[in-house]
Amino acid sequence: MPRQDTPVSTPPGPPPTAVCVGESMAVLLPDRPGPLEAVESFRLSVGGAESNVAGALAALGVPTAWISRVGDDGFGRRLLAEVAARGVDVSAVAVDPHRPTGLYLKEVGGASGHRYDLGPGRSRLHYHRRGSAAAALSPALLTDPAAARLLAGARLLHLSGITAALSDDCLALLRALLADRRPGRQVSFDLNWRPALWRDRDPAVLPPLLDAADVLLLGSDEAQDAFGTGEPAALRRRFPGPATVVVKDAARVVTALERDGTEVAEPALAVEVVEATGAGDAFAAGYLAGTLHGLDQRRRLRLGHLSAACALTAHGDQAELPPRPVLAALLDASAADWAATRVSAEGIVSPALPTDHALPTDQARAGADRSRAQ
Repeated sequence: MPRQDTPVSTPPGPPPTAVCVGESMAVLLPDRPGPLEAVESFRLSVGGAESNVAGALAALGVPTAWISRVGDDGFGRRLLAEVAARGVDVSAVAVDPHRPTGLYLKEVGGASGHRYDLGPGRSRLHYHRRGSAAAALSPALLTDPAAARLLAGARLLHLSGITAALSDDCLALLRALLADRRPGRQVSFDLNWRPALWRDRDPAVLPPLLDAADVLLLGSDEAQDAFGTGEPAALRRRFPGPATVVVKDAARVVTALERDGTEVAEPALAVEVVEATGAGDAFAAGYLAGTLHGLDQRRRLRLGHLSAACALTAHGDQAELPPRPVLAALLDASAADWAATRVSAEGIVSPALPTDHALPTDQARAGADRSRAQ
């Protein structure tokens, strides 16, 4: 007799403030830049939009849960362990005995001169997720006791367009979650446009989902591809339902447009980019954490920018944030000091800070570990 799906045991205490629902996967990271055929070995990690947001929210002081499905395999166990290690509640993640955990490989560009090299600063993700455990997410989730407990107590529910593309059951789940409106709970929705996922599916299902959210997050470039415009005012008209539409224009500016016509734009920080993967999820987490913490619109956008900057200057999908006093000083900085702020893997330099503050890079952590060992 086949074993039933098994959720992780439910921890004691009050339910988390935020709940993120969607697929995450095992990740194979190359040992060197260049095309995949030139890579000798890969390092195992984990990643995924919704769990990335959950981990960053937890780091920003927001008790957060991630709900999904993983396979009954080593990748699934690694995924659960790493997300839980970030302080995220994984008690409603089901372990599927029949379907595998999704997997993707990261290809990182370099300067090898190889004809298939993507080039410095560029990367490409290769997905192997068809038929994954998470693709079996469905409206049945709403009747699962562990998931129902988390959803009932959440002040924020975070979703993304990736889930809608995985399967008909996943699409039905998003529709059910968006229809289940509850007093005191906001729903945020990140477009997360992935053209490859929509090759065999109809993206016309997306606009009603986005318009049903309270907070809608879109990149101007992805909105241009998906809807034919990346212009903030046009997107605000295109999606009248959300209380707030946040349009991210890459390294230039992010604009928040309220339903009443209020508009706040905040320029991006100057960043020396190490790797771009995960920056959009980090921005979403920063902005949503600011919302839950009661910050005004400008500080919400700044916290999103700072979270994204830390992700841009780190390898992998997750990055550590600077200490709270540094965050507070930058959130309160004058427009001139904010514009003069520079972020790199070595640290943050800003007139708003009394001294330069180093970010916790892999090299710095390794140096500290070596010092303690001596």
